Amino acid sequence: MAHLRPKHNTIPLLVIKALVHYFLFTFKTTIASYDDQTLNVIDFGAKAGGEIDSSRAFLDAWESACNTITPSTIYVPQGRFLIGKVVFKGSHEYCKSNGITIKIDGALVAPSNYDDIGNDGNWLLFDDVNGVSIIGGVLDGQGNGLWACKRFGNRNCPMGATNLGFTNSNNIVINGVTSVNSEMYHIVIDRSKNVKVQGVRVSASGNSPNTDGIHVQLSSFVTIIASNIATGDDCISIGPGSTNLWIQNIACGPGHGISVGSLGKELEEAGVENVTVKTVTFTGTENGVRIKSWGRPSNGFARNIIFQHLTMINVQNPIVIDQNYCPNEKDCPGQVNFQEHIN
Repeated sequence: MAHLRPKHNTIPLLVIKALVHYFLFTFKTTIASYDDQTLNVIDFGAKAGGEIDSSRAFLDAWESACNTITPSTIYVPQGRFLIGKVVFKGSHEYCKSNGITIKIDGALVAPSNYDDIGNDGNWLLFDDVNGVSIIGGVLDGQGNGLWACKRFGNRNCPMGATNLGFTNSNNIVINGVTSVNSEMYHIVIDRSKNVKVQGVRVSASGNSPNTDGIHVQLSSFVTIIASNIATGDDCISIGPGSTNLWIQNIACGPGHGISVGSLGKELEEAGVENVTVKTVTFTGTENGVRIKSWGRPSNGFARNIIFQHLTMINVQNPIVIDQNYCPNEKDCPGQVNFQEHIN
């Protein structure tokens, strides 16, 4: 049988396809690298040193990133940058981009006078954004003064502001962020979907009031992994309407542990379901894992909750299921018998 021999200058079809794929990929990558823009907040007027308010500079950098559909990085260099209460707005009305990264090498610092932001509810708030990533950096809420005000029983103390909040947002990444001394909650995920929190460090005094590390409510598909949380309240709190949460590899303590609830405060209330908490070490906490609900009628619920591979070290109450939750022990609603409920 005769064998056909290819000519020496013939290039196999598979090699041609591979070369075409390579050049197309290289071309697209080159174009993408030119399309990406880095916006240094210094170029927008931000001043390091922690004394001059740089709020306007950060908002101007955000507006610039929002004015293009290509991915952008807002860069915060080393140094301490004083910022007042700011809201980074998304939606098509304010922001065209679906890919903004905020890379922080320095620290963002809240005003030391708690009256400046204490009645605003949030310090750094992202509202209705999509595809935002916050990478690295320190968020210093400077909440010590407000904690002292509350501990001394001063009724004129403001409620306090959350360090970092996301509301009505999708496809969010919070990676390597350190949140310290928040006036109130450190990180809040509210009415949002597809959120990944990884490598976060939360630090506040063990006697700091209402300083939950990470609070999730009315949100779905939230992942919290590989984080270290030391605070004066819940390390992680899971509020009504939270579904499909995965929490893993957490170091918790001091604090009140990881809590589902409180639930059932309202008659009409969204439930909590499909929550997994695994591989968590609790050290010196008041509680380990806890589910708490008010003893009043409600259509709220908690189901398919999994606690697995937990380590408790010097924990006062390792597992708590409280269906008579009433934190102030005043005008508490009617109680529900736990044994009757499970029979």
